[in-house]
Amino acid sequence: MSSKIVLGWREVAALPVLGIAAVRAKIDTGARSSALHVDAQWRYVDGGQPWVGFRLSPGVVGADVIEAAAPVFDERFVTDSGGHRTSRVFVQTLLSLAGTEREIEINLSDRRGMRFPMLLGRTAVTHLFTVDPSRSFLHGRARRRVSRN
Repeated sequence: MSSKIVLGWREVAALPVLGIAAVRAKIDTGARSSALHVDAQWRYVDGGQPWVGFRLSPGVVGADVIEAAAPVFDERFVTDSGGHRTSRVFVQTLLSLAGTEREIEINLSDRRGMRFPMLLGRTAVTHLFTVDPSRSFLHGRARRRVSRN
């Protein structure tokens, strides 16, 4: 059996297919699914298939606002930590983290007010990673974007 890669409770991840080179992510094994903060999202049909377009700020210094699009993989209800159930759009994309890449499902949600634009749930880290909750940014660091309001 090969050893698992150790992650801290927070890391910098990339979603290269979506054009996201760096996004601050909280690793949360208590959450089943992964979530990505989007400032806006819109749906459309391309080639007869449902797609979702979205805009986000990845929360790292020097990163511009990103607009991306992906085919809708699924839509299902998610219960947040406050017990609220909402319907969310899921996309499938490539996660790049700690020198590895894997396909993950991620839902698009409003995480405004949260310290991390991305939450990596247990289905994204299972079988490949283990989490050391006493450590942070074991695989690189990105400085948090500071608001200039």
